Amino acid sequence: MSWLSGHRSGVLRWVIIGVVVVVAAVGSLVVWNQRSAAAEVALNTAMDAYNAPLVGPSAPVTQGTYATASDRSKAANQQFTAIAQQYGWLSEGARAHYFAGVTYEELGQNGPAETELKAAAGSWDRNLSNLAKLALAGLYHQTDRDAQAIDIYTALANKPSETVPATVARLDLADLYAATGKQEQAKALWVKVKADDKDGAAGGIAAQKLGAKE
Repeated sequence: MSWLSGHRSGVLRWVIIGVVVVVAAVGSLVVWNQRSAAAEVALNTAMDAYNAPLVGPSAPVTQGTYATASDRSKAANQQFTAIAQQYGWLSEGARAHYFAGVTYEELGQNGPAETELKAAAGSWDRNLSNLAKLALAGLYHQTDRDAQAIDIYTALANKPSETVPATVARLDLADLYAATGKQEQAKALWVKVKADDKDGAAGGIAAQKLGAKE
C-alpha cells in the first residue's frame, strides 16, 4: 500500500493506457465484424448476379435475369471489382478478386483478369489461392505462356489443396502437354493420375485419355 501511495500517478497512467487499449481493441473488433458482414452481403449479391438465369432471345429481360452470358458476366464483374476494391483486406475481398478475374477472362479482358487472379493467388487461404493459381495457369496457356503455366501446374501438384487436388493439376498439365504435341509427357501424367485415383473421377478421366490414345 505504501508503494502504491508513492507511485499513484504512475499506476493511474498505466491503468488509463490499459483501458484505452482495451476500448480500441473492442472498437476495432466491432468495426471488423461490421465490415465483414457488409462484405459478405455484397459478395452474396454479386454471386447471385453471376449465377442468374439467362432468358431466351425472344423472352423479355426481367430483374435478376440477363439476355446473354456476356451481359451477366459484365454485371457480376462490376460488383466483384467494387467489393475487391472496398474490402480487399478481408477474406470476402480476396474471393471477390478471384471472381473478378474469372469474369474478366470470360469477357476477354486478359490483362485485368491476370491482375485480379494474381491478387487472389496471394491469399493466405490456400484453397482460394490454389483456385486462383489454377485459373491463372489456364490463362497463361491461352495466351501462349506455357512455361509459366507449367510452373504453376507443377507447383499445385506438389502443394495441393481441397479445392485443387494434385490429380486435377496433373490432368490440366497433361492436357497442356497433349495440346502442344508432348504426348509422352502427357501419357506419363495420365498413368500417374490413373494409379493415384483408381476409383475417382480424375482417375476415370485419365483412363479415358489413355484409352483414346491407344
